[in-house]
Amino acid sequence: MATQLGIPSIQFLPRFLPKCRSNRHKIGLRIRSKLGEDEQYLIDAPVSAGDGFSFTGGKYSDGPSPSDEWRAQGKFVKAHPVYGYNGKAKDPIFGLTMGSGSQSSTDVFRWFCVESGSSSNPSVVLAHGFPSQAYSYRKVLPVLSQSYHATAFDWLGFGFSDKPQPKYGFDYTLDEYTAAFESLIEAIAPDKFSLVIQGYFAPIAIKYASKHQDKLQHLILVNPPDPLRASDKALMSSGPYAMKEEVAMVYRRPYLTSGSSGFALNAISRAMKKDLKAYVQSMREVLLSESWKVPTSICWGMRDRWLSYEGVEDFCKVSNKKLLELPMAGHHVQEDFGEELGRIISEIIK
Repeated sequence: MATQLGIPSIQFLPRFLPKCRSNRHKIGLRIRSKLGEDEQYLIDAPVSAGDGFSFTGGKYSDGPSPSDEWRAQGKFVKAHPVYGYNGKAKDPIFGLTMGSGSQSSTDVFRWFCVESGSSSNPSVVLAHGFPSQAYSYRKVLPVLSQSYHATAFDWLGFGFSDKPQPKYGFDYTLDEYTAAFESLIEAIAPDKFSLVIQGYFAPIAIKYASKHQDKLQHLILVNPPDPLRASDKALMSSGPYAMKEEVAMVYRRPYLTSGSSGFALNAISRAMKKDLKAYVQSMREVLLSESWKVPTSICWGMRDRWLSYEGVEDFCKVSNKKLLELPMAGHHVQEDFGEELGRIISEIIK
């Protein structure tokens, strides 16, 4: 039976508007949702409307920001070799050489990682979903640092990690991501560790884990995809989110400062549309297999508008997986209730 966690209400409840149509008017941006809502969002509004990562309103500034503060907390880790380097990346539309901010490494890719807690403590790796950043775990890390050595990282193509132009050493296929993830784990967690993976990258982590069960202490899946609903439709639709404008700008910034972020996002979207269903089906088979020995828990944000809860409880019963429900959280649980998720993770893996 699922454990339901009571979570106190917060000022910014998950409430992003689905598939908004926008019209500019003076200095504001008017949003009309499918639900018939009509709201005004000024450029400097305290709340951002969107699906969490496709934003409306807001502006980018070169001044100090939470994004700068977050980057200062982290470091770059080199992992996974660049194969078939073809020189400086060029814009695929105009053929012009892209700026330095859009160029990745020439030998080994750079991954942005933020660590918290003593390195002598048990290791926990936190992997964000699509399309997000390690920043989403900013409230989880302090909680875990009390007893663990926690590391959150940006996948290639996201956040501050390298965003290679497709055909310049990385094409963003799911097989490439799996191999790259293995290289990263060797660099940041050489010994046994617990893995927390959220959203659409879960099947990639499971494919890695299926071949390295001996390295995993625990596996925690946060709102992973279902094989019957693993399609690009979920990637394009909206989630029930509202967040502070300054937080939303951290997620926007890579797309406002470098064309490579958009090219990378398009490439991984195409790859997921092509291969995600097969990967998710494989994930399901692995977790149901009698050969799967890693203690596994599933945390589910019940306000997820991207993925349906239908079938989750039955799957956990059949596969003997622990299920924890978070009634007020959406798809990106770590963004909605980071501290609570940190406590849940600590309780599971202690």
